[in-house]
Amino acid sequence: MEATVFAPALEELQHVKSSQGEILTKHFLDACRHILPVIDKFGAAMALVKSDIGGNITRLETLYSSNPTRFNCLYSLVQVEIESKTAKSSSSCTNGLLWLTRAMDFIVALFQNLIEHDDWSMSQACTEAYNKTLKKWHGWLASSSFTVVMKLAPDRKKFMEVIGGTGDINADIENFCTSFSPLLAQNHKFLSRFGLDEMKAS
Repeated sequence: MEATVFAPALEELQHVKSSQGEILTKHFLDACRHILPVIDKFGAAMALVKSDIGGNITRLETLYSSNPTRFNCLYSLVQVEIESKTAKSSSSCTNGLLWLTRAMDFIVALFQNLIEHDDWSMSQACTEAYNKTLKKWHGWLASSSFTVVMKLAPDRKKFMEVIGGTGDINADIENFCTSFSPLLAQNHKFLSRFGLDEMKAS
């Protein structure tokens, strides 16, 4: 293996923005999908996050596929729902984008913790990332479940070896966090303009 598990996502991230600076639906969703094999390496601890991310990618992709030209830009998926007043529905693409963005916030925070805190266990890196990103949006039940599964987090050293391959894993993680964070911030900014960034889990 010539590179780390981040290589496909890093490659995709180079194509996410149009020349006008708009986030392109297909490339953004593909970049998120390329992170699923990375999340896989966490095992049972991340099964919930993985299915959440996968489900939201599928939801957004279904609408995108219905008219790729119309929905070429990511926010067009939300705008069509704002116009039809369905954006706040729990099954909307707006809700899907919001939770996909939040889950990716968590993944970015987790990997930032791993490169910034050499002395932290995997469980600590996961818990701190969760507290910083997803916790305030989760109800008591989701929060409790998350706390339990975080205890299943794999050994940090073994995990880093598994995802590292023959590449420079720290450089790739840093590159991933630096490239992905501004896209997530842009999503939040767009959603908050319409008062859609504060929705909580039911």
